Amino acid sequence: MRILITGATGNVGRHLIAHLLALRVEVRALTRQEPAVAGLPAGVEIVRGDLAAPDTLGPAFDGVDRMFLFPVAETAGAVAERARAAGIRRAVVLSSDAVTDGTDTVYHLPVERAIEKSGLEWTHVRPGEFALNKLDTWGRSIREKGVVRAAYPAARGVPVHEADIAAVAAAALTSNDHVGAAYRVTGPQQLTPGEQVAAIATGIGRPLTFIEVSPAEARADLIGLGFPEQIADYLLAFEERWVEHPPQVSPDAERVIGRPTRTLAEWAADHVAAF
Repeated sequence: MRILITGATGNVGRHLIAHLLALRVEVRALTRQEPAVAGLPAGVEIVRGDLAAPDTLGPAFDGVDRMFLFPVAETAGAVAERARAAGIRRAVVLSSDAVTDGTDTVYHLPVERAIEKSGLEWTHVRPGEFALNKLDTWGRSIREKGVVRAAYPAARGVPVHEADIAAVAAAALTSNDHVGAAYRVTGPQQLTPGEQVAAIATGIGRPLTFIEVSPAEARADLIGLGFPEQIADYLLAFEERWVEHPPQVSPDAERVIGRPTRTLAEWAADHVAAF
């Protein structure tokens, strides 16, 4: 079995490669970078190519049985067609829980549909909020001030460790038990922003302070961190929605990998250097 990992140098891709190497699976990694600077472990075959340019993918697809597909909606149909023509039988798609709740019809849903239409065996892995997002939104203020400012204190999220997303993908790639399934992958607990700050404090081993701010102040903070206005509004819209309609904890990952997903405190402990 030879598995192609697209998005190989990303947060999920790197963990997925580690899982597959531990299972002694032959791994090929697609990267747009020079192989020498990809920073991937020994034992991984590295091939250059770009999902946004399907004509570059021939060498990556040659001799591959299965692939993990990073979502690029614009070219998903062409990528799927080329993959099947090259003899790939299965695709595990890195999708989003926003497909499940109907809020994403542009970025991930077209990729899912393209793979299903292609005739490939498929599994869709739909993570909810990445715990890693906390580094982008809260990391600087935690490092510099030991403080987190956030709006919507009653909102509840279920942030998930990227390694657990990779573990579900590894199972779907290496077992025949998951073909035709769409798995929601969440953390094990619903947590308000204040509870999330407390969990991170536990994980990194130092006290943190949560400060409630208005949505306008939170928006200004995000823009000050370099987020485009559209993305800041997108993030805050989800938080507002989660006050009355929070995402639910999903049992899918535990069923697939045979253990609960990691807590936010465990995630923070794994990323203590970043805080």
